[in-house]
Amino acid sequence: MAGQTIILCGDKQRRYAHDLINRAPADAVVNIREATRNLDQNARMWAMLSDIARTKPEGRNWTTDTWKAAFLHSLGHQVQFAEGLDGSGPFPVGFRSSRLTKRQMADLITVIQEYGDRHGVQWTDPRENAA
Repeated sequence: MAGQTIILCGDKQRRYAHDLINRAPADAVVNIREATRNLDQNARMWAMLSDIARTKPEGRNWTTDTWKAAFLHSLGHQVQFAEGLDGSGPFPVGFRSSRLTKRQMADLITVIQEYGDRHGVQWTDPRENAA
């Protein structure tokens, strides 16, 4: 029995998952977790971070990666910074937004939106930047 990923989007998938569990060998491992963020959420987040970086609220001339780390930190996610090799300052390491669930990503986008709205950021549509 090879490892499988099943997205529980309906009764048919749930029955199939139950069947696999019933047939699983002793000591098999089952991992159930929320789905991670989707591509549309990711595109929106990066577009919003770019808009904020261009606006430089409160005089902060930060990269999009630094803004992302700051917003993740504001939501309580563990974010660490390391000092750059060339003395150019710290950079974020560790936690990645690709590990966020859809709900966590929605919360992150909401925080980014609220901050940007409060600081007069002019939002662009991420679909305008698509190739």
